[in-house]
Amino acid sequence: MRPYSRRLFLTGASATAATAALGLLDGPYASAAARDRAVAASAARAVSTAGTTLEQVAAATGDGPYRRLTAGPGWPLVVRTDLAAAGPGRDDRRTGVASFAQFTDLHLADTESPVRFEYLARSIDSAHRPQEALTVRGASSLVERINALSGGPYTGLPLSLVMATGDNTDNHELVELDWYLTVMSGGAVTPATGDLTRYEGVQNSGGAGYWNPESSFQDTYKQAGFPQVPGFLTAAGRPFTAPGLRVPWYTTVGNHDDSIEGTLPDLGLLGSLYTGDGKIEGVDDATAAKLADAIRHDPASAVLLLLRLLDGGGPVRKVTPDARRAPFTPQQFARAHLDPAYTGPGPVGHGFTPAAASSGKLYYTFPIAPGVLGVSLDTTNRAGWADGSIGGAQLAWLESVLQTYSTHWYDSDGHVVRRGSQDQLVVLFSHHTSGTMGNTLPDPYNLLDGRHSGDELVALVQRYPNVVAWVNGHTHANQIVAHGHAVPERAFWEITTASHVDFPQHARLIEIADNGDGTLSLFTTLVESAARYGTDVGDTSDAGLAALYRELSFNDPYATPAAKLGAAGDHNTELLLVRPFA
Repeated sequence: MRPYSRRLFLTGASATAATAALGLLDGPYASAAARDRAVAASAARAVSTAGTTLEQVAAATGDGPYRRLTAGPGWPLVVRTDLAAAGPGRDDRRTGVASFAQFTDLHLADTESPVRFEYLARSIDSAHRPQEALTVRGASSLVERINALSGGPYTGLPLSLVMATGDNTDNHELVELDWYLTVMSGGAVTPATGDLTRYEGVQNSGGAGYWNPESSFQDTYKQAGFPQVPGFLTAAGRPFTAPGLRVPWYTTVGNHDDSIEGTLPDLGLLGSLYTGDGKIEGVDDATAAKLADAIRHDPASAVLLLLRLLDGGGPVRKVTPDARRAPFTPQQFARAHLDPAYTGPGPVGHGFTPAAASSGKLYYTFPIAPGVLGVSLDTTNRAGWADGSIGGAQLAWLESVLQTYSTHWYDSDGHVVRRGSQDQLVVLFSHHTSGTMGNTLPDPYNLLDGRHSGDELVALVQRYPNVVAWVNGHTHANQIVAHGHAVPERAFWEITTASHVDFPQHARLIEIADNGDGTLSLFTTLVESAARYGTDVGDTSDAGLAALYRELSFNDPYATPAAKLGAAGDHNTELLLVRPFA
């Protein structure tokens, strides 16, 4: 995710105004009747809308600074003809080609880790979230939702796989990786570190700038309406059994999976801090401003500043050391996926091979459906900063893959090249979006491999008509961009989905259908977790915590849920485009 946006603590009238701006919770329609007609028409075209935001979606209720959620009306299907016309009768001719799901930005977080910057929350997005102790349970509830779906709502095809497009962990710790792999594959998980009998983090620090859920102390969150929840932290760290996905799943790497808090380069200098016994819970305003500026503009100097803070930068809380907090390398990331304990429904390695575990090259291809190829890219840059880019060697590899699965493409001058013996539709997956790939700093671990921007990647992709979609995350917002071209078959769709750590906590179903008229339809349908909408602060069961996870994220006073929701054309859509081959 991107951690640089300024966040202002919203209270009273300003919070009410901000949440009132979430008009899209009820849809951009002139009246409730018009919205209901659109929802009914969308359902009539579907095989089933059950369990998706076509059926119902979280909506805010009440007018206080802290608002509850309830089941609101579903979001209708929006037909987007940016790249191709919508022909009549296509529903009757439609043939399902592929159906799969995307998770993104789960951010499974070790909130007791010494290497966290909660004290920078006023300056840096994501430094502290009131719901962050519940990330593991929240992700498991999303798995439950996917397991309950019968198939894609418009093709009816069973989901062939789930792809998680990065920031699967929050701080690239081994323990967070274990939690992620267990949630995806199933098994017993204890979402706590250090002393497993007690919580050791900022949420019981007594600091006024944090939500202290178990205490009656009126911190700034409680002054904004946040509840006191007895037993919250004990329950959050309680062991539970994750059901795991019932369909094969794959992983794409994100910046939080290879950098310190997704921002600072991991040069091996902070290993002892990760596994040590000192956790910084606060700094003075001047130091906070200096560190925040360094994170934004000079990540390497921020690492050195963190080391100095431990020598009197205080207050430093003594916590129980835990070797499982050690940061992992790209090689260890791939190797962990190959562990038989995490195979679950398969495939072995979830996209990563023994070669990846040896080299640390985290990009690969995989089958989505007959005639449809998936390509998982590594757009992270280990030089630091949250945004990404792509290495020259990987870009050359991608072009060779696209040529292998195309019988025609375009050279850099726009001339048609006819070569090859097979055609497959291609879907790209990455963590970063085309607009967040401007970080072309040299990779400190591969200085001779030049870095390339999102614009360069778009230019390459538009030379290969078989690429129909690029699916990604990172921004924590729903957005769908049409990358048009004067030659219609050279266009493609970029589909970006909101995170599951910040509200609206979405995942996305994506279906490919052949309309039998020279066009394809990509159906995108947002889904929420299986958690109920209503909450009870006295209910700290697994189900109760999953529900609270969503509600807390909606009320996060530093977040901007309206900006992350996206517009109607970024939600449930039918995306038309020209079919690239017969």
